[in-house]
Amino acid sequence: MRFLSSHLALSLVSVKMVYLCILMENRQMRKWEDILQWLAVALALLCANLFLSSLFIRFDLTEDKRYSVAPGTRRLLEKLESNIYVEVYLEGELNAGFKRLRAAIRETLEEFNAYSNHKIQFRFINPESATNVEQRNAFHRELVNAGVQPTNLFENVNGKRIQKLIFPGAIVRSGTRQSAVNFLKGNLAASAQERLNQSIEGVEFELASAIKKVTQQQKPRIALIQGHQELNSLPIGDLKTSIDEYFIADEITLHSDSALANYQIAVILQPKRPYTEEEKFRLDQFIMRGGKALFMLDMVQMNLDSIAQGGAYAFGYNLNLDDLLFKYGVRVNMDLAQDLQMGTIVVNVGQFGNAPNLQPVPWPYYVLANQFEKHPITRNLNAIYTKFVSSVDTVKSKGQVRKIPLLMTNQYSRIRRAPTIVSLDELKNDTDPEKFTRSHIPLAYLLEGSFHSLFRNRFAPEGIAPGTKIIQESIPTQIAVIGDGDIAVNELDRRSRQPLPLGFDPITKQTFSNKDLIMNTLLYFTDKEGLLEARLKEVRLRPLDKIRLAEEKQWWQGGNFIMPLLSVSILGGLWYYVRKRRYEKRRF
Repeated sequence: MRFLSSHLALSLVSVKMVYLCILMENRQMRKWEDILQWLAVALALLCANLFLSSLFIRFDLTEDKRYSVAPGTRRLLEKLESNIYVEVYLEGELNAGFKRLRAAIRETLEEFNAYSNHKIQFRFINPESATNVEQRNAFHRELVNAGVQPTNLFENVNGKRIQKLIFPGAIVRSGTRQSAVNFLKGNLAASAQERLNQSIEGVEFELASAIKKVTQQQKPRIALIQGHQELNSLPIGDLKTSIDEYFIADEITLHSDSALANYQIAVILQPKRPYTEEEKFRLDQFIMRGGKALFMLDMVQMNLDSIAQGGAYAFGYNLNLDDLLFKYGVRVNMDLAQDLQMGTIVVNVGQFGNAPNLQPVPWPYYVLANQFEKHPITRNLNAIYTKFVSSVDTVKSKGQVRKIPLLMTNQYSRIRRAPTIVSLDELKNDTDPEKFTRSHIPLAYLLEGSFHSLFRNRFAPEGIAPGTKIIQESIPTQIAVIGDGDIAVNELDRRSRQPLPLGFDPITKQTFSNKDLIMNTLLYFTDKEGLLEARLKEVRLRPLDKIRLAEEKQWWQGGNFIMPLLSVSILGGLWYYVRKRRYEKRRF
């Protein structure tokens, strides 16, 4: 009996030992299984990373697609053959708004670097980093001479208003070529926050445009039509300088059949003498072959100097272009637009001692047009300064033509038909809004499509070579018509007599978007890559409710402090409970 008990005890011990061995082996096996599982997961992640690293995939989950790059910009970046170097000078101590602009520039450059296969090299430089005042001022002058425009930043620090000079711009370099970029754009009529947001929306286009400028191998050719007392030399000096950055511009006449043979765009800028039928035929056939045309026309003859001498008689020009434009589907009217948003002229309001008392006064014939169609040409432009501008209408035309009103007057405007008397006595009349009963009068149109020739089913005029084949209908092309020639005229510095920036008003010291409107139109005509699509980017402002923010500030601050701690505590407790239940089951 004792032997049986001993044998039974040994058997129980043996069974227990076997169970313990099996349990240890199971634990060891589970341990190795866990290790192998983690190794398999790590190996799978490594293989997935190696595979995905060879692919270029980016997702923009934002509602307004603020991190997406336009297809035209993407094509430009993918075709880059050499490195592009970008120096951004928006660095240092900035307020919240300019920090947003700096962050947008950095994010855009990072996207550019990714799409260009790391050919975009950039760095941010603080213009105030130099400790020596003379070196800092010399660097500032160097930036200004390169084309980077500074701006004054006003901040309140400890109750004091502090002014600081910043440079919201960059310089883009490729080899020996460089181009300045100014990011601070937008409509001056908008608030400071809205204008900064418009500047952020334009970052991609400004950088892509500069990259195209420094990498462009062959510039398109532009013909500045002459022979009809058009504008040239100093009055359009700044515009010609800007055109030369992107195009090869030549002043030509239409005296030969091959005059426009090697050009992509014809610019007709404020002619004062009529076109002949022969010249009109050559211009028409240039458009029929797919050439682009930009008309900036004064339909009413007006001399401001004569106004000061008791008034001037405003009458129409005979340019002999009405039938040509009418055939294409547009008409520049023989009238003058007026608007309550107006520029100023300097008038002698009396004598101040022995000297005339010259004062700037509002002048309704100088329209500050600030209404635009949503289009890449006009997106986020400031107001356009026009002088004695005429309205532009569309008419029924044959062919597939899309007509887009680019520029319009504001809410309170009116039309004065020519011929009429223009006198300074009008300044004495009150600008009663009830007299300005019209709104959004078109001042410029963009026409796109296939146009019918003015000489369709007609003989060629005299002077054209016999047997010349008349093209009846154009291939798809584009025409822009602006009812003001002075839109391209820059003021002159009184001392040096050199051209001031186009759109700069010496009286108000503001710069309007005249040059941007003209240059964007020309770039749109030659934009094969579709870069101007980037100008349609829209970044929506989502401002906080300041009243609710003040009322609920402590609640949100407390919640943001407590909720993360509470979440970590709850997750930690759940993880502890799960592990405890798991390993307690295994023990038994």
